[in-house]
Amino acid sequence: MGAAAVALALTVAVTQAAERLLTRAAAAWPVLVLIGLVVAVGLACLRVRGSRRHRADSEGLARLRITLSELDAMDDQQFEYALRDLLVRDGWAARRVGGGGDQAADVIGVLIPLGRIVVQAKYTRVGGKVGSSVMYEVKGTAGPAHRADHAVVVTNGSFTRDAMAWGDRHGVGWVDRDRLNHWAHEGKALHELLGLPARRAPAVTSSGIGLSA
Repeated sequence: MGAAAVALALTVAVTQAAERLLTRAAAAWPVLVLIGLVVAVGLACLRVRGSRRHRADSEGLARLRITLSELDAMDDQQFEYALRDLLVRDGWAARRVGGGGDQAADVIGVLIPLGRIVVQAKYTRVGGKVGSSVMYEVKGTAGPAHRADHAVVVTNGSFTRDAMAWGDRHGVGWVDRDRLNHWAHEGKALHELLGLPARRAPAVTSSGIGLSA
């Protein structure tokens, strides 16, 4: 009888505790629903705000224009970031990668169907010239190190005659001060300015194996 009484008492206590919890939950559910609604509205507002900010940033980049005097006033890193922003304006998914061990790539971008581009930035004081050695270096690393379809050297100065001729012969684009003005200030897209060709699709052999073009 003693054990039965204890079991009955425990059952009653548990039942009463459960009833109290249910009562409290029933009283609290409107508050919980309200909190849920507030959180949902807040998240929706953040998404809208983020979308508007992204759209505003994209529209701002689409209108981006940088004068030569503004570029001349930059330092090396600012110049690299400016070239990245100009590529983004032109539709490339671009990022700055310049720094120690960059293997002759300061900015890398991708744009279908043009493929992958490597940009080597050569910021210089007005009147400075870029020589052929830069062209050799970029040509040597663009494909093997960065898997690039296009390699371009950009300076706010000029190139030696040999550097331009070597670049034209070996497929390294060059953007001197005059071309930079067309690109940065006048708003002409880099790939249009240089006439960059679209990446060739992989060839397909009779066995159906794709080979890089």
